[in-house]
Order: sequence, then structure tokens, then C-alpha cells
Amino acid sequence: MYIEKQTISLTTDGSGAATGYSEVVTGRVLAVLYTKVDFATGVDLTITAEGTGQAILTLTNQDSSGIWYPRAQVHGATGSGLTFDGANVVAEPVPVVNERIKVVVAQGGSGKTGTVQILVG
Repeated sequence: MYIEKQTISLTTDGSGAATGYSEVVTGRVLAVLYTKVDFATGVDLTITAEGTGQAILTLTNQDSSGIWYPRAQVHGATGSGLTFDGANVVAEPVPVVNERIKVVVAQGGSGKTGTVQILVG
């Protein structure tokens, strides 16, 4: 399987907000790597597919760098969410088709920076 890394560098404005985009990608979002450079403590990051608005990952009050493996629940033929045993969700990597990935930062502090890398495969 081929895996592509999209790097999104972000710098906040005077209100502590920033928005950045990947290039147009097609594939499954396998991982999100966040590198805190100097964003303020308690930064929020919301990551979605730009065109569809599909949620990929939301990080609230994030204080340190990290790596996440976002997944979306799988649904059966009737539209209900599938589980292994009535409690444990069946999930797969989030698909993105021919669109950019959008990263929105809030509460990042004025003129602060950070980087998000998205692995798509």
C-alpha cells in the first residue's frame, strides 16, 4: 500500500485562530501527527474533509504533541452502526476522495505555530 504524508503548517492570527489545508488527496486517513511548536496551552484542533465536512479528528484542550489513528463507525445495510457485541464499535479509517483536508485551530494564542501531518493511504 502506498502512503502519502501531507504536512500542514499553521500560524495563528491575533485572535489565536488559524485554518490550513492539505493538497487534494484520495485515500483513507490512517494517522494524524500533531507537533506543538509554541501554540498556547489548551489549543483546539478540528480536522475535517473540506468538501464533505466528514469529521476526521477533534482535539480539545491539547497541550502536547501526539499521534492519533482516527476511525469512523461502519454501518450495516439498514443504516445502523455495527458493533462486535452490542457495545464495541466496528470502525475503519476515514475515507477521503478527491478533496482537501481542513485543519482549524482555536485558542492557539496570538502569532503561535504548530504542524499537523496527515498520513493518507
